[in-house]
Amino acid sequence: MGDFVADGFVKIEQAFPARTAAQVRAVLWRETGCDPDDPATWTRPVIRLGGYGGGPFEAAANTPALLKAYDDLAGPGRWTPRTGLGTFPVRFPGQEPPGDDGWHIEGSFPGEDPTDIFSARVNLTSRGRALLMLFLFSEVGEHDAPTRIRIGSHLAVPPLLAPAGEAGLTMLEISRQAVAATEHLPVALATGHPGDVYLCHPFLVHAAQPL
Repeated sequence: MGDFVADGFVKIEQAFPARTAAQVRAVLWRETGCDPDDPATWTRPVIRLGGYGGGPFEAAANTPALLKAYDDLAGPGRWTPRTGLGTFPVRFPGQEPPGDDGWHIEGSFPGEDPTDIFSARVNLTSRGRALLMLFLFSEVGEHDAPTRIRIGSHLAVPPLLAPAGEAGLTMLEISRQAVAATEHLPVALATGHPGDVYLCHPFLVHAAQPL
């Protein structure tokens, strides 16, 4: 809990079984249309897959270790059980920029256009989002495009959101302000093994990176 409060995230190693991760990988590979054994089929820097429910996706999110962590971090009865997971950014090596590697904060409730993720909003109470969760379904080392995390960046966000009241700010508006306010902070990489999970404060500034 202390790490979460100070740093904005906590890593739970082997939060779900490696065999569950393997089952999820099999589904995701099939959904990409790529062959894991044929790099010639890896023609894009990233393929973003949507949410998937039931089966191994639901099982991965509901292990005893994670349910306890949800209670510890969000409070018993203050979170909604997960029936699935998503989205999934599946990254491939290459020279083409992925176009999704900017620093940002996730939106937490719909804006004017529910189909536009960039119009999603964030307010001081983090309406609609208790945690940002990063599940690892494959080996992710320092050179495998791990998510970048600005350590302690969540602490800079509440003063930026407070003047906006209940309506909050759009994801783009708060991200611009939060990124500028946290440029000086150290960066951690969300590396680990299949089955590891990073549970993050919803205001944590983070970014993808190219593989």
